[in-house]
Amino acid sequence: MSTPPARASSAPPQPTAPTGNSGETWTEDRIRALGVITDLPTAAKVFGLGRALAYALARDGQFPVPVMRVGNRYRVPVAAILAALHLPAATTTTDAATMPDATAAPPDAAAT
Repeated sequence: MSTPPARASSAPPQPTAPTGNSGETWTEDRIRALGVITDLPTAAKVFGLGRALAYALARDGQFPVPVMRVGNRYRVPVAAILAALHLPAATTTTDAATMPDATAAPPDAAAT
């Protein structure tokens, strides 16, 4: 059995959404769950880059975000990834339980 020859397409390949090993899209929560620092291959996946290209870009100082060299390893700050994706570096909570009570007297007022 022979297969028909592959036809060359004149359209360029369409980009795909960056995905992790499990095929899931990188969400803001998933990126934040990486912690403060992540390794280069993981950061590359967030940007939709392959491992070899990521190392070449890091070596040449062309990776999309600043990369730190620690010994013979590359490390990438997660805050830099978030900034490159135009996401806030830290989430803020406006929960009433964390807000100071505006009706409470100042600490030194009770002493008089």
